[in-house]
Amino acid sequence: MTDTPAPADEVGPRAHPRRAPALWNIANVLTMVRLLLVPGFVLLMFAEGGHDPAWRSVAWAAFTVAMITDLFDGELARRHNLVTDFGKIADPIADKAIMGAALICLSALSDLPWWVTVVILVRELGITVLRFWVIRHGVIPASRGGKAKTLTQGVAVGMYILALTGPLATLRWWVMAVAVVLTVATGLDYVRQAVVLRRAGLAREADRGEGSR
Repeated sequence: MTDTPAPADEVGPRAHPRRAPALWNIANVLTMVRLLLVPGFVLLMFAEGGHDPAWRSVAWAAFTVAMITDLFDGELARRHNLVTDFGKIADPIADKAIMGAALICLSALSDLPWWVTVVILVRELGITVLRFWVIRHGVIPASRGGKAKTLTQGVAVGMYILALTGPLATLRWWVMAVAVVLTVATGLDYVRQAVVLRRAGLAREADRGEGSR
């Protein structure tokens, strides 16, 4: 007895077509939560003159929640096929918005030197521009150094948000120093990768152009 062929719409990829993820999925909701936390975080940082330990602790809690959502939204999007064009744009904006707001607030309150804030923000914005510059040639993957940089920055900024004194205040200075070194080192490595990627892409385009003649 031979098997009866299944109808065409039940065979192969058409049997279970992959649906485009909904715009308002859990990953994008977490990204929006992070964006919405930014203005609230800024208000908390400047409450009662900006140096009240209680308010700074609440601001730290808001910052920590934002950092936690940053860890989960991208992972959820990739694992459950929830990647959307909106998420690709909104996620990096949300990341830089909360970190940039924290750094600027700390410098405005004279808790962190402005040069540290400038170095970190110029690096972050510069690498974003660099990624778009070479995107037609390929994608610069996130490196271990980049991930370590992000983690160290988050810990360092979080420690500066809290009203720490004594040995902990000294420790946070060293953590921030490590974060700045990683920020600069990984930034230079991304520039190197971008140059190599662009050269390779231009070489491929030149080869295709010669082959079509």
